[in-house]
Amino acid sequence: MLAMDCPECGSDTIVFAVEPDLREFLPGEEPGAALCPRCLSVRPVTEPPDSAPDFAPLGDAFPSKTDAAVPMALLLGLVSSLALYRTEIAALLERVERAGVDPLLVLDRLDDDPSIESEVDLARRRHQLEQLL
Repeated sequence: MLAMDCPECGSDTIVFAVEPDLREFLPGEEPGAALCPRCLSVRPVTEPPDSAPDFAPLGDAFPSKTDAAVPMALLLGLVSSLALYRTEIAALLERVERAGVDPLLVLDRLDDDPSIESEVDLARRRHQLEQLL
């Protein structure tokens, strides 16, 4: 599901439900989140769709299976504050890896995508995240 509401850049966002066991990685009590495929900002959403999320707007760089895609999306929401969310980020990295996806490769591919204009320096964060794994 897409919604025209990224507060950062105005792009359509990917809105998805967040499983109860992953909600601790999302600020607030909301049951869902929205990920912007252009600036990679993530924010809580009060009424996520019941359907499976479609992360296709992020291209082949992003995992397509929900068990890896949702934690990866939540990870993107936290990487700007590595010092503050170190424990949470490490847990999400581990969860993405357990789902069979290399989260550092995802960051590399997102960083290489010319349509993405992240405010976070993904290459620098990737190097820092390497030390957590």
